[in-house]
Amino acid sequence: MLAETQSQPDGAGRTGQAFRRRLRLVCCMVALAPLVCQPSRSEAETIRGALAKVYVNNPELDEQRAVVRVRDEEVPKAAAGLKPKASLSFNGGPQRTYIKAPAGINQFSARVFQTDEYSGLPRTGTFNLQQPVFDGWKTKNAMSQAESMVEASRQALRQTEQQTLEKGATAYMNVLRDTAVLGLRKKNIEVLQEQLRVTKDRQLFGEVTRTDVAQANAALAQAQADYAAAEGALQNSAAIYQQIVGEEPKRLDPPPSLAHLLPQSREDAIARAFAEHPSIIESGHQVAAAEAAVGVAESQLMPTASVGAQVIQQYDSYFGYPHTRQFGAQLMAQLNVPLYQGGSEYSFIRQAKEQLGQARIHATVQRNAVRAAVVQAFSQFSTARASVTFNQNAVKAAEIALRGVRDEAAFGQRTTLDVLNAQQTLLNTRVNLITSQRDVVVGSYAVLSAMGSLSIDMLDLEVTPYEPNKHFSQVKDKWIGVSGPEDATERRYP
Repeated sequence: MLAETQSQPDGAGRTGQAFRRRLRLVCCMVALAPLVCQPSRSEAETIRGALAKVYVNNPELDEQRAVVRVRDEEVPKAAAGLKPKASLSFNGGPQRTYIKAPAGINQFSARVFQTDEYSGLPRTGTFNLQQPVFDGWKTKNAMSQAESMVEASRQALRQTEQQTLEKGATAYMNVLRDTAVLGLRKKNIEVLQEQLRVTKDRQLFGEVTRTDVAQANAALAQAQADYAAAEGALQNSAAIYQQIVGEEPKRLDPPPSLAHLLPQSREDAIARAFAEHPSIIESGHQVAAAEAAVGVAESQLMPTASVGAQVIQQYDSYFGYPHTRQFGAQLMAQLNVPLYQGGSEYSFIRQAKEQLGQARIHATVQRNAVRAAVVQAFSQFSTARASVTFNQNAVKAAEIALRGVRDEAAFGQRTTLDVLNAQQTLLNTRVNLITSQRDVVVGSYAVLSAMGSLSIDMLDLEVTPYEPNKHFSQVKDKWIGVSGPEDATERRYP
């Protein structure tokens, strides 16, 4: 090869120098390839804006808010146990009666019968009023149970809000990551296309062989396949983004992490989670509801008392006396003392006590689950922060290595495969850096969510908070009515 090179004319030598300049140009293209195409701030969507849309538009949140409103109605249902009950009843219809009654024995010792017929339209109207006085504290315990379940459903809503906001942040960062990776893949194809052209030109002058061209072709084909895969990954991330946020992603502004909102140590994060995580608070309300349920079951053994009144108006009610009217009114008191009801009442009590024990065990399970989630999220966040530093150093080292390999290849000291490997290494380190930067931001949201602290107030989102107590205060003392407070079948709450 060296002898062939020496026998080339001066024009070929000048062409070889041009090749080297083009090789250095390719190296510069790779070294200066941007990680992310930054949009202008005025046009970019921020993560706070995206999460505000999640809070307003996400159907999972709307569904959980509806669950809370459904649970609110359990309180007035329980309170109905000691409220008066009134009813009106009417009955009537045409009636024809034929009567045959013994009338004695005649002179021939034969039984004599008397017959009569009656046709009329008897009608009766009844008004009943009953007021429970004592129900063995069933209503009191039922209301306590319902109120505890309302509080539990509110904590479940808080948990759903946190999970949905975390999903929104994750979807946001996934789109941002996949967009940056797609840009890297595209730039890599451009660089490899230039590399292939340079390699083919060098083959014409005998500086490289067909093997080098085949290696460049293989690298380009692999880069094109990776680009297609990156396109698919971005489309998937965009679809998930639209599902969570409610609209397609546009230009996204890279956000900072929430590291400044996190505790300094893992132990502090666990302590905060035990104090304010909605799952732990929810399990406490579920224990209170189970305790009240035991009282509801025990009320089946208690006496009950009530007072009532009844008013009756009847027409044509006496046989043989058409057009009669009868009016009656009655005040009454009722006392019921249960003695034995087949044993089901005792089974209900035992079952309620077992459910109380189950609720207490579930509270312990939730504390352990929250602790594990905090430890995992905190560890992943710490690892991601360390990975950013390491990957930044790796990118700098890979850039230097690629420039050196290309310079050496220009003077025949490195092969085409060495250049391609060095470029692939640089691409991988840049992809790893982008991934670790994404993991830091997502990890900070995951830690806050695991602690139970991820909220619209913590994120300072510009939205109107949903107030579950508003609906509850409107229905808890409601005595009558079939429509909700806003008289709407489909509602959206900001």
